[in-house]
Amino acid sequence: MRPTLQQAEDLTDAALKAGAALGKALSVAVVDEGGYTVLVKRADGARPITPQIAQAKAYSAAVMERPSAQLRNWADSNPVFFNQVAQMGHQPIVPTEGGIPVKLDGRLIGGLGISGGTPDEDERIARETLAGLGYELDFAAWGQPGTKAV
Repeated sequence: MRPTLQQAEDLTDAALKAGAALGKALSVAVVDEGGYTVLVKRADGARPITPQIAQAKAYSAAVMERPSAQLRNWADSNPVFFNQVAQMGHQPIVPTEGGIPVKLDGRLIGGLGISGGTPDEDERIARETLAGLGYELDFAAWGQPGTKAV
């Protein structure tokens, strides 16, 4: 299962609206469960690199099945291995805020990535967008199957 184009439109539009309310010109990406792009939108005035950053965040969340910020401990504790793995796919894996898996009815269907605000703003907008549209925000903590990390 993957996000439909309409679901991706709803996610990107809601996130861009939230960014505009903060005075931030964002880029927003939605990918499927394999990390392949469904939709990317770049607000007027968003920096040129932000679409690629949003895609990398969405990809990281989808293929690692956890929020991208949860990857920071792995990156810090084993940087050589992390850096090798981070370059294996068709997008880099990034250990930073703003990438959240898209989960519906207990199933991972993709990832949402936000870029253009501060790391905390990107993370908050991603979480609020998903929660506001009825997506789930409970994920296993990194390295601890079955536990929840929000």
